Amino acid sequence: MKTIAMTIAALTLATASFSTLAATEVQSAPAGQQVVGTISASSNGSLSTLQSKLNAKATEAGASSYRIIGASGENHLYGTAELYK
Repeated sequence: MKTIAMTIAALTLATASFSTLAATEVQSAPAGQQVVGTISASSNGSLSTLQSKLNAKATEAGASSYRIIGASGENHLYGTAELYK
């Protein structure tokens, strides 16, 4: 019984800490942060799908925030974002 309770507690804490480490989308360059790189992604879906993919890549790269600097396409979307830390 203790093992199950400990496992549930560990999963809850891991999920909570992961969500706090996710990169945040910003509309302009954040004060006090520097550009540390750029990322790009593509999507066959909607603009929100492209945004989600860029968010995932920014989080994976360890950025604290990101700003989408370009998005284009019709049936196949392409996007680019700057990463900040």
